[in-house]
Amino acid sequence: MTTSKRKIKLETVNLRKSFGSKVVLDGLNLKVRDNESLVILGGSGSGKSVLIKTIVSLIAADSGSVLLDGDNVTNLSSKAKANLMSRFGFLFQGGALFDSLPVWNNIAFYLIHNKYISDSEAKKIAEEKLAIVGLGKEVLDLFPSELSGGMQKRVALARAIANDPEVIFFDEPTTGLDPIMKHVIADLICKFRKEFGATTITITHDMDTVSKIASKVAMIHKGKIVWTGGTKEMYKSNNKIFDQFINGRIEGPIKIEGISEK
Repeated sequence: MTTSKRKIKLETVNLRKSFGSKVVLDGLNLKVRDNESLVILGGSGSGKSVLIKTIVSLIAADSGSVLLDGDNVTNLSSKAKANLMSRFGFLFQGGALFDSLPVWNNIAFYLIHNKYISDSEAKKIAEEKLAIVGLGKEVLDLFPSELSGGMQKRVALARAIANDPEVIFFDEPTTGLDPIMKHVIADLICKFRKEFGATTITITHDMDTVSKIASKVAMIHKGKIVWTGGTKEMYKSNNKIFDQFINGRIEGPIKIEGISEK
């Protein structure tokens, strides 16, 4: 099935969010199709992380709607929100593993505390998810501090897929990793989509990662989506804001505080 014929999996409609006088999301509209791999680009502080955290209800929107499979999932009750979260997976920037818990407990944390599975079940699921990200059962009882940065990231990825989510969010998944491990993580993101049918939404500044994982790219600027398209269209977008960003130019419509144009 071609991308254009797939159903809309996730949609934001006129989404708004401010913190005090700072407007972060300004009537943002975005559509993500089923089994699509969307990469969201934007400058530091442009609202990328706020957007995905608002979509999954970690941050409450001021107004607007989030639709999942056409159903409005904005401002849900606590019980409905818990059900919603079971359909999402989330890789936080930096991994956000619990230092005091062993790897198996980190991976199965949501399942233990929301599905009330036993420790033995949790360990079995953790082992299965570790295998998917290329790690063996020998790390199950280790603590995050005993792992390398790349291994920690893969454990965090295993946690993101622990509940077999429909949509997985990746917040800067390759930051701080060496070039080889960046490719490993990018390959895993592709695997989640192609082999397990997940819809993926990724925030990254790494253009090599964009080219490898994205089937669609969107750029957020001043609280709105200013460009969307495929990776083949990126370098001929004719959008001055998007063009300046992906080419890393100082001169252009994006003004950098403290730097003047020559």
